[in-house]
Amino acid sequence: MVVVVTGASQGIGQAIAEAFAKRDEAKVALVARTKSKLEAVATNCRAHGGDAMVLPTDVTDEDAVAEMADMVQAEWGTPNVLMNNAGLFTYAPLDELTLDGFREQLDVNLTGTFAVTEAFLPDMRSRGEGHLFYMGSVASVQAYPGNAGYCAAKHGVRGLARVVREETKDEGLRVTTVLPGATYTPTWDGVDLPKERFMPPEDVAQSVVDAYHLSDRTVLEELILRPQEGDV
Repeated sequence: MVVVVTGASQGIGQAIAEAFAKRDEAKVALVARTKSKLEAVATNCRAHGGDAMVLPTDVTDEDAVAEMADMVQAEWGTPNVLMNNAGLFTYAPLDELTLDGFREQLDVNLTGTFAVTEAFLPDMRSRGEGHLFYMGSVASVQAYPGNAGYCAAKHGVRGLARVVREETKDEGLRVTTVLPGATYTPTWDGVDLPKERFMPPEDVAQSVVDAYHLSDRTVLEELILRPQEGDV
């Protein structure tokens, strides 16, 4: 099977890529901006029994996304799984958030997700099989102070995923939006809280792999995960 993971260089994206490699011996296309980090993840995927393709790509660059998709299709064909995980989080209260800062979060989290979807969806629809995952957040369903850009973008991701679901549910495709709370990733570097207060990214990855392995008669449309003690 072929899996494309954006934002695959660290955190949840890395965990998802490695989980599919381990469980399914998947061919995993690793997409992010930093080649060196992707190479390290590729090594782990191969060690787990899968294969890996390193594709340094800025998901906000439409031409770069199209080139990346063409490379995947040429080498491995149409993906079975598309994991839209690339994201950006910047904390800023409204009186500190600039228009450029707001746009940047929309571009990476939402517009980039649309660009990647647009690049792969036609072939997935033509084949009539495949699973698209969208990495939302608890910020897709709840407001958090200091998170105007991130909340707006992640609300948009959830809305986009719902539209993709409605437009493709009669064509054999499945769509799942994953809505995790605080997960122990580099996003939280510098925060004075113990590791145990966060969810491990491997748990989020497990939920994605499990959702994919449901029968084709069932789709997990949305999945909210939070730390046992709630939001941080």
